[in-house]
Amino acid sequence: MKNEENKPEFLFDKVNYKILLIGLAIIAIGFILMTGGGTEDPNTFDEEALFSFRRIRLAPTVVLAGFGVTIYSIMKNPFKK
Repeated sequence: MKNEENKPEFLFDKVNYKILLIGLAIIAIGFILMTGGGTEDPNTFDEEALFSFRRIRLAPTVVLAGFGVTIYSIMKNPFKK
């Protein structure tokens, strides 16, 4: 009886943690997509590399999707049947 009373109960279920890790990985991929675009010569400016579709549209969308997955993992009720 005492073991049942002292048993720690986690706030989230195992599925919530898996979804949370997937969301964090998606966020990391989005930030990796934002990197680059620099040049060796500080006097040159490469507009195509800096303002590319990948950095301006794709990467922020991936980061926002990762935040959405992370919020879903927090809001998902593991005890609902």
